[in-house]
Amino acid sequence: MQITPIFSTPICALELPNAERLNAELRTLLLAKEGDATSNRYTSMTIPKGLFESEFNLFSWPDAPITHLRAQVWQAISAYVAALNGYQSADLNTIHINSHTWYHITRRGGYFSLHNHPMASVSGVYCVHGGTHDPDHPNSGMLRFHSPLAPVNMFLDPGNARMSGEFSQNPYAFSLRAGQLILFPSWIMHEVLPFFGDDERITIAFNCWFERKKHP
Repeated sequence: MQITPIFSTPICALELPNAERLNAELRTLLLAKEGDATSNRYTSMTIPKGLFESEFNLFSWPDAPITHLRAQVWQAISAYVAALNGYQSADLNTIHINSHTWYHITRRGGYFSLHNHPMASVSGVYCVHGGTHDPDHPNSGMLRFHSPLAPVNMFLDPGNARMSGEFSQNPYAFSLRAGQLILFPSWIMHEVLPFFGDDERITIAFNCWFERKKHP
């Protein structure tokens, strides 16, 4: 019997190498900028108490930690897109990456409700600082993805209740660590569970859309 997993969702998790110094510099920079003109005045979602969201221009900042991270993230996105589309280096050279990029600083009780990112094809989250979680809240701050197959839980019995891997109906969650980068299709619904800790959780998020260069 051959069982083929169709309609799969390509979610990529990787660790940036030697990220400790970069994360320390990013943390210092982003905490210093919190609350000033970088605050997002045009958000389309409700920002709950405990969550700071910046404007969507982070990767245009000239600061060295930002430009360093941007180069690594763009390299990872290019590899992700190439793997999914069968592109070679010559193909990637013809493609320009457009993006919105911002950062979140989350303190106790902060969260982000279920959503996706229309008008983009690839989204991602980079963890600068995961935060110190209360031991009695193991799901604190988790990035959780929900199955894109809407009717998947319409009927459960012993024939489908324990399916695992790519056939599971359950949400899939990441407890982000500093230096971890998650890439995913922009259409998939996801959320960030409430953070319970006495310090802060710092993440950088981005949406990307692509176009062919006129002059590769």
